[in-house]
Amino acid sequence: MNGTLVFALTAFSSLFAIVDPFAALPAFLALTGGEHESKRKGIALRASLTTILVLSTFALTGQLIFRFFGITIPAFKIAGGILLFTIALDMLRAKASKTRTTPAETEEGAHKEDVGVVPVGIPLLSGPGAIASVTLLSERAKALPERIGLLGAIVVIGFVTWIVLRSGDAVARVLGKTGLNLIARIMGLLLAAVAAQFVIDGVQAVLRGA
Repeated sequence: MNGTLVFALTAFSSLFAIVDPFAALPAFLALTGGEHESKRKGIALRASLTTILVLSTFALTGQLIFRFFGITIPAFKIAGGILLFTIALDMLRAKASKTRTTPAETEEGAHKEDVGVVPVGIPLLSGPGAIASVTLLSERAKALPERIGLLGAIVVIGFVTWIVLRSGDAVARVLGKTGLNLIARIMGLLLAAVAAQFVIDGVQAVLRGA
């Protein structure tokens, strides 16, 4: 049980660092600035549910994806770690990572009637980095309790994301630009450590197989 709890907490911390609803908050507020408060809360809910659905899908099908494309786990760990590290560097500089979403995608999303699914849910919250991270975590979740723990972590992240987005104006006022940048840098540091561990694990696995 303790091992399962540790894995669930590890999954939560690493995934929360990459989903990072605080980093998505400025774009969310810009995209929903002209909406009524009740509609904005609905968009926040759909974005959170989209995040849960996307990440849960890859958590459950990660092994199938590896087998279908013939990808080895060490190769995916190294590639995923490099991807996460590039995102972490942008976060440490308090910059919006183009790996999460590009300005063109954000601009296109601004013209959509409902931005909850695209671009907020995908790719702003559950983008390539989050998908790579949850897929790697699914590979580590060998036993059923660990898989349940991973899914539980995803649901909790979705719930926290919903709280942050639906309270976006209040959160932005309390934290301010400096506070949001500070959180982004802390999350970036955590994500960089996770990325480095993925690469180390991948390289060690390759060397053991050599």
